Amino acid sequence: MRQAVIGLLGGLALAGVGVAWLQGRAVIEEGAPPPAPAPSPVDPEALPLADPGTLQGPAPPEVSELGKEEQRFFRYDRNRDRLITRNEMLSTRTDAFRALDKDGNNLLTFEEWAVTTVQRFEKADANGDERLTPREFATTAPKPAAKKPACKC
Repeated sequence: MRQAVIGLLGGLALAGVGVAWLQGRAVIEEGAPPPAPAPSPVDPEALPLADPGTLQGPAPPEVSELGKEEQRFFRYDRNRDRLITRNEMLSTRTDAFRALDKDGNNLLTFEEWAVTTVQRFEKADANGDERLTPREFATTAPKPAAKKPACKC
């Protein structure tokens, strides 16, 4: 009887540890960026070609010029449902986050952030006096985005 009670308590303890571990994993992975979309399994070379004279159906919609705000909105709205989710908003910041996350565990510790900040400070401190003059501080400003050349299609 005693062995059965000990076995039952041991089983409950193991189940509790398993549930706690799974909940901990869920908290860590909840804030993780969305996975990259899977590549299309269809080979474009294997698709049959259609005869242009046999195509039927409505004409494609006319392309409209998007305003700057609409372009900015659609950069975040990955699935084009005209709603931006939290994951869609964070997806543009994943490269910057991964650059700071040195151990790759999807958690940014103070030490990881501090190392990057100290390196940035040391790079800006040209004379090494551990103080930034206004001219040295100006070198820490983000670089303006390079304009992409216009398409020559």
